[in-house]
Amino acid sequence: MDQMWFVMGMNLLVVLALMICVWPFSIIKKDSSIVDVFWGIGFVLIAWNTFFHAHGFLWRKLLIATLTTIWGLRLSFHIYARNLGKGEDSRYQAFRERYGNRYWLVSLFTVFLLQALLLWVISLVIQAGQVSQYPQWLTWLDALGVAVWAVGFAFEAASDWQLTRFKADPSNKGRVMDQGLWAYSRHPNYFGESLVWWGMLLITLSNPINAWTIVSPLLITFLLLKVSGVALMEKTIVENRPEYRDYINRTSAFVPWFTGGKRSSG
Repeated sequence: MDQMWFVMGMNLLVVLALMICVWPFSIIKKDSSIVDVFWGIGFVLIAWNTFFHAHGFLWRKLLIATLTTIWGLRLSFHIYARNLGKGEDSRYQAFRERYGNRYWLVSLFTVFLLQALLLWVISLVIQAGQVSQYPQWLTWLDALGVAVWAVGFAFEAASDWQLTRFKADPSNKGRVMDQGLWAYSRHPNYFGESLVWWGMLLITLSNPINAWTIVSPLLITFLLLKVSGVALMEKTIVENRPEYRDYINRTSAFVPWFTGGKRSSG
């Protein structure tokens, strides 16, 4: 337990330092969206910092660190490419307008340090999994966790790729994306991201003492559904594009399911 507290404390300092270092660049660029690029990178830093300081089972440590790296770097690269040349995200623009001249300082706490704290809590599952010294072999839970992680990663990566291609086609301007995985879920990328963390939990549960780390997938799923993901995005979309309501009425919000009606081209 002493080792767990040490690793947790060290990783908290790591992500706080990361976000504090990134914050000045957001002031210079007048763009807080930069924080989103470093979200995935923060998990990668925690994963490998834990790997080199924890005394858990080597192959489980390597498994967790590798899966986290694949997921985190893909996500960061995707967000970087998506935001390139687009300016500040509307969420941060709203904060900027609300706080005016004070935003440069307020953003340190409400954007950067808050995300560092959330990142750290969500990453508890990958920290505990690497600290645990038992069992000293890979179990069926490790295999099941990798399978769930793989399904989640495939959903997230494929749906992001499909949406990027859809938006790149000028003929799709103003249309609702209801093709591919988006025909079965309005947010297949968020569903995939949630699955990634439930898969991580299964790996960590190879040692049942880590059951408390369920807080990690619960928190990210809650954030994706109720805070920064589905709820916030759909409120904005419906306000600007009323035709999106038809898509809502016939398509599952999160968990992929069969469509409830004909597709709309609007």
